[in-house]
Amino acid sequence: MQVVKYPKREDWNQILSRPENNVEEMAELVNQVFEQVKKEGDNALLKYTSLYDGAEIDSVEVSIEEIEASESLVSQELKNALTIAAKNIEKYHSTQLTEPELIETSVGVSCWRKATPINKVGLYVPGGTAPLFSTVLMLGIPAKLAGCQEVVLCTPPNKQGKIDPAILYACKLVGVDRVFRIGGIQAIAAMAFGTETVPNVYKIFGPGNQYVTAAKQEVTKKGIAIDMPAGPSEVLVIADETADAEFVASDLLSQAEHGADSQVVLLTWDETLIKDVGLEVEKQLKSLSRKEVASKALANSKLILVRTMEEALAMSNEYGPEHLIVSVKEEDRLVAGIVNAGSVFLGNYTPESAGDYASGTNHTLPTNGYAKAYSGVSLDSFMKNISFQKISEEGLQNLGPVIEVMATAEQLDAHCNAVTLRLNKIKAKS
Repeated sequence: MQVVKYPKREDWNQILSRPENNVEEMAELVNQVFEQVKKEGDNALLKYTSLYDGAEIDSVEVSIEEIEASESLVSQELKNALTIAAKNIEKYHSTQLTEPELIETSVGVSCWRKATPINKVGLYVPGGTAPLFSTVLMLGIPAKLAGCQEVVLCTPPNKQGKIDPAILYACKLVGVDRVFRIGGIQAIAAMAFGTETVPNVYKIFGPGNQYVTAAKQEVTKKGIAIDMPAGPSEVLVIADETADAEFVASDLLSQAEHGADSQVVLLTWDETLIKDVGLEVEKQLKSLSRKEVASKALANSKLILVRTMEEALAMSNEYGPEHLIVSVKEEDRLVAGIVNAGSVFLGNYTPESAGDYASGTNHTLPTNGYAKAYSGVSLDSFMKNISFQKISEEGLQNLGPVIEVMATAEQLDAHCNAVTLRLNKIKAKS
């Protein structure tokens, strides 16, 4: 990891630049796959699964029998862990349910809004080098809580055309309606446009590699919604002398092992911590099963020494990290100033791993600086709000003249006339 000491503010953007994947360069490939899936449907999915995943499959849909059989292939220990995690995730997300509240904005004018579920949603779950069964919980639970009528899930198969049993068991646990053994660009295309087997959906959720990310961004041009723009995973840690260097190093490595294009950053005003964390990272890296992946990510990563906590906070807000870990003595003062972060983890005993798996918050979060404008996935992500209003005769008499003046000023005569006709009718009755 590169050590940077006392960077000037004008250099922050360059120092904190993220590894770049050129989504524009992938657009041609993405659209080529899209067109093939539109034309050939399931046949295109079988072809691309063979080409990109090296798996020869006869059908894209996972059977009910295969899903049921997964239960016997998952250890009881993991099943117990998934059950506890699912309960915590459901408990946290269920608090986000709201009841409509009627507001009388003026006499006789009532307005309210009603939250309704998105009827058809598609979930993408990575299943290549690290099958992310936790993502099934993070997306499936709020989808079901929201009341989505059709929840389908796509995940890539292994070389034998099989889906990891833990992913299938998680699907069963949360009640995913249908599961498909397809990944990559072709999975996004199938959920966006539909095939003979895969239904089209209204919104697509989930993380993925650079090709999945490019495909998700491309479908937004075709009228399909996505959860958020996303990219490689990242974590930023703000720590002082009260932090445990061993813990900080473990948190940095937990994100670095996600992928070679991940990025991890430490901000501190304690120079000793920089040295200690650097040594701990080297020590812990040696024992990781994914040390080669993590090593590549560490090449994109920084240990940054700043002068004050305020400077660290300003730098973090400028970066807008997906995950922000705070291990400082003046925690409350620092937390009060956080404005850009996907999810925040406070104190020495709150590892980012807790949010990834089981504390209850959602791990599908904005990356690549999008935390400056986007929230992570929540119950609201699976719902949309419809506004309602009802105006009485008295209400229109009070508000109508205001509308007439504004419509006339904008030279929208029909808008004005829609009010005037009603007011005249009311006058004629009285």
